[in-house]
Amino acid sequence: MATVEKLTPEEVTAKNYPALAPVAPLLGPGHDYESISDTITSVVVEKPHPPGWFIMAAVGMCFLSLLGISTAYLFARGTGTWGVTIPIAWGFAIINFVWWIGIGHAGTLISAVLLLLRQDWRNAINRFAEAMTIFAVACAGMFPLLHLGRPWVAFFILPYPNSMGLWPQFRSPLVWDVFAISTYGSVSLLFWYIGLIPDFATCRDRAKNRFAQIAYGMASLGWRGSSRHWFRYETASMLLAGLCTPLVVSVHSIVSFDFSASQLPGWHTTIFPPYFVAGAIYAGFAMVLTMALPVRKWYKMESIITTRHIDNMAKVMLTVGLIVCYGYASELFYAWYSGSSYERFMMWNRIWAGPYRYAYWALIVCNFVVPQLLWIKSVRVNPIPLFGVCMFINVGMWLERYVIVVTSLTRDFLPSSWGTYHGTIWDWGIFAGTLGFFTVCMCLFIRFMPMVAIHEIRVTHHKNTSHGH
Repeated sequence: MATVEKLTPEEVTAKNYPALAPVAPLLGPGHDYESISDTITSVVVEKPHPPGWFIMAAVGMCFLSLLGISTAYLFARGTGTWGVTIPIAWGFAIINFVWWIGIGHAGTLISAVLLLLRQDWRNAINRFAEAMTIFAVACAGMFPLLHLGRPWVAFFILPYPNSMGLWPQFRSPLVWDVFAISTYGSVSLLFWYIGLIPDFATCRDRAKNRFAQIAYGMASLGWRGSSRHWFRYETASMLLAGLCTPLVVSVHSIVSFDFSASQLPGWHTTIFPPYFVAGAIYAGFAMVLTMALPVRKWYKMESIITTRHIDNMAKVMLTVGLIVCYGYASELFYAWYSGSSYERFMMWNRIWAGPYRYAYWALIVCNFVVPQLLWIKSVRVNPIPLFGVCMFINVGMWLERYVIVVTSLTRDFLPSSWGTYHGTIWDWGIFAGTLGFFTVCMCLFIRFMPMVAIHEIRVTHHKNTSHGH
């Protein structure tokens, strides 16, 4: 009698649909299917959480409370509590919005673009980056609503039929932001959830608590790992990856139109769309490493998230950082080549004579000087100095948005309307509160969901071992 070959669902996928299976990552030694699943799911269903997780969650909750207090005070007193004045009508709200939406771009790049490019090293970090995208977009979405002053009438921005005949002004870039964020957030959320379905089923089968079994069972949507399930899963993943890829470019290009569609010196430039996209990826990769490096250490994930993954992320960050610095040089060139006295004065005011020159040179140090350490391999693969470089980049990218917004508004065409801008305690309170919201969401994600894509690691590990690598 002929024997029937018994294959796991992952092996069925790798055998029947090799074109849909990603290339194998370089995992640490001694891994098989069970050890990979145990290492990842034990964080969710068994292993007690380390002290670092509780400290991070406690700090996040403190800052989240600050968000509630600052927002309540804002609703009670109005946007006059912020530092915005005439002519600086945009302040921390638009600065933080651009910063947060940029951070969310790394998740889409790692998950979608690198999947289409068959980059094997994405598999150990894509789930973490996808979660970061969702939470960063949620933080970004708060600021346009708060900036309205009356967020309870925010539905006027949406084009819905109404008896008052009110319609959005579609020539306004701020309305474009509403559609960009809603589209990007919904597609990213769908892409993230589809990737979680097989892992929810794994948690369902390994959970010992009855409530956890029911919750993960409902989240897994009846997943049984059949060939039909895997085929439809891989097809949906590839389609969504193809849909998400243009969003990486289009969403932040639309955000840059908030500035480049105006006539203000320093804003009216065609370099902004690619410049903003590169800056978004730069800030996003820095934030991914900022969160992933300590979590990797706390949960002893060094054999899953290896030094190769960290090294490759640092290389991408270095490359994109050089593109961002090219954008800085382009701004200097355009100010000179344009022949516009307003553009030249704006740049001179920004880098040398203005009240915000210290912020400009601080961002040059954070975004250009310090990241040059990434040319050194010992820095790229060492978590401690790499974490320090990422913190500099996080600060530098926020300063970049601060300089772009404030320097152009404080010195416009009419000297009679010149002014200065400084964020108030309530500006800083809301910004710190969104950092707390982001941190708490990441802690809850680590606690209740697999932070690494189990199924992708297992399928690619099978392919790796079957080829004798």
